[in-house]
Amino acid sequence: MNKKELVSAVAEASGVSKKDTEAVISAFTEVVGDAMKSGDKVQLVGFGTFEVSRRAARVGRNPATGETMQIEASSVPKFKAGNALKEKVNA
Repeated sequence: MNKKELVSAVAEASGVSKKDTEAVISAFTEVVGDAMKSGDKVQLVGFGTFEVSRRAARVGRNPATGETMQIEASSVPKFKAGNALKEKVNA
């Protein structure tokens, strides 16, 4: 499901216009992204938790040449599904 399909499905399920639904979904993704950028986690009880995980710097290998290379530390977005979502998916 892409964003356009998500907007249509949420608009139909909620009875709100597609334009308003798209604005809400865009605002949601912006707010979650900003919260994660500042190091906060966003927890939606029953759905899941969005958080940032830190990866330490490490040494890796270039698969083409076998040469070692330094991989910089980075922050990685992570989502952990809540129990209600897990149950719905596995039902």
